[in-house]
Amino acid sequence: MTVGQGNVVDATDAFAQQQLQQHLQAAMQGNVQAYQHIYQKYVGQVYALSLRLTGDAALAEDATQEVFVQVWQKLENFSHKSQFSTWLHSVTANVTISYMRKQRGWFHRMFGLESANEQQITASESLDLSQLDKCILKLPERARQVFVLHAIEGYRHEDIADMLNMAAGTSKAQFHRARQLLQEWLGDDDQ
Repeated sequence: MTVGQGNVVDATDAFAQQQLQQHLQAAMQGNVQAYQHIYQKYVGQVYALSLRLTGDAALAEDATQEVFVQVWQKLENFSHKSQFSTWLHSVTANVTISYMRKQRGWFHRMFGLESANEQQITASESLDLSQLDKCILKLPERARQVFVLHAIEGYRHEDIADMLNMAAGTSKAQFHRARQLLQEWLGDDDQ
């Protein structure tokens, strides 16, 4: 009997899901090794989203650790109604934004600065995707957060407004601002 390649992929995916469920159940019962497996599987994705939201590697690393601390403490809140990765994505966005608020408050109190993102940048005429990412990271904080959540992660403006404690119209305005800045920096003024 010959097994088609599609069945092998399905079996691999099913095994990976079964293994994840076993790790989740064990971690919910306090098994640290099971939680380490979950951490290893998802740390890259969590860090990538945190980096896009914060625009700073050190903050993203700290936020990533905070996400996994929160997930460990609140793992029993995962209801299995959606995929774990979907729940983790939502937790990551919320924890990272909350972490940034705390850090910004401390930073402002310590140094009395208005904004760490008030930099003028000029983009070269030929940009690749890594340069686009660099431009996204240089957007003002609120515009970057909204742009990442809406354009890259696919959140609706109403959901973003709830996450960032702003009006949906403000989220749309910040998204528009981010698009304008990116078009200006990328030299794409005809859109």
